[in-house]
Amino acid sequence: MWSVLVLALALLSVAATGAEGMPVAASSPRAISLTSRRVPRNGRYVPGLRKRALKPFNVPLTDFFLGTDLQWFGNISVGTPPQPIPVVFDTGSETLEFVSTQCGAPCGNQTAFDVSASSTYVAGNATVTLQFATGGGVDPVLSPEEYELTLLNGTDTLTIGGHTLPNQQIFTIINETEKFLTDPYSGIQGMSASLEGFFGALVEQGLPALFSFFITPKAVGNAELTIGGIDESKFQGPLTYAKLPRDAEGSWELASPKITVNGKTNHILTQEREVIFDSGTSNVLFDTNTTEAIYAMISPNIKPFAAEPGAYGIPCSEIEGLDATISVTFTSTSGQPFDLTIPSSELNVGPFTSNTSVCQTLVNAFDGLSLVGGSLFKHYYTVWDVGNQQMGFAPNGF
Repeated sequence: MWSVLVLALALLSVAATGAEGMPVAASSPRAISLTSRRVPRNGRYVPGLRKRALKPFNVPLTDFFLGTDLQWFGNISVGTPPQPIPVVFDTGSETLEFVSTQCGAPCGNQTAFDVSASSTYVAGNATVTLQFATGGGVDPVLSPEEYELTLLNGTDTLTIGGHTLPNQQIFTIINETEKFLTDPYSGIQGMSASLEGFFGALVEQGLPALFSFFITPKAVGNAELTIGGIDESKFQGPLTYAKLPRDAEGSWELASPKITVNGKTNHILTQEREVIFDSGTSNVLFDTNTTEAIYAMISPNIKPFAAEPGAYGIPCSEIEGLDATISVTFTSTSGQPFDLTIPSSELNVGPFTSNTSVCQTLVNAFDGLSLVGGSLFKHYYTVWDVGNQQMGFAPNGF
């Protein structure tokens, strides 16, 4: 199984796909703390520049579930009159891409934006074909050609949280490969660490420049994205903040000096690395040496799965009860180390389709990239503070 895409091969920040729509109902956060109202100018954040604040709002999120939690998605409306489009709010991308009626048969299983039904849609004249290297599901990409989209640029009106934003840049999907057809969403809305798209437009109107995710397992439900604020009813204890590196360039990433497995570490796991936080990915990705060092500390029976390079597995009869607590250490704004921990319950991401007696394990090998996704976010309330270029974490309150 495979799901939404996150990083293009050349780290292009675009991606998408999906299927059925879902109704959007923006509920009001019960307790909101507004912590950032800085407005960017020419890529710089200007302290003290304030605008009259818009009120934060929530976007309900639904969990894509195929035996394990894969991806969370909600609606943004496009066009005049508005057409609800289910999208992943993807912190690993910058732009908005979604299936349109321009695609036709290749996108036939998905909710498509009807370009002819929008009086404000303006098509551009530029197309681009993208191939993707990682995704929101749990299987590695075997070949870039398997996951390929062709996009057409354009503009249209976006509506979210009761706010109408005209002349926003969009990319409509006009062709795609069949691997995308199983996804129950039609695209992605990029939520990078630079102010882009609808979020940047709302900040220009006075919305605080931050958003927060309350990601939950399917069994818990009620997941939501809070845009412009923090819902303090959704987490336990204080938030711990960490600054993005100066060279993050729009990527949500933090420096990590150490990884521990079941409370232990070694010389490979104590090498400093930049870890990307990506809401468009489910699994964890590390380079091959780190991945194998992690698995060596869990079980010698976790082996590479030859049919899917980058994936690892263990006989399903052996996976239950394995101690596989993975903690990644970061440094807070106060200079103190803190750990973000993925519990043992996340190790098993289900049997391989080609061999159901072998269960895939959480960490995939991807040389040149360190990344955590939904398997971590399920256990923490996360704050993505663009204005102050920092991230905040607290244990989820369910």
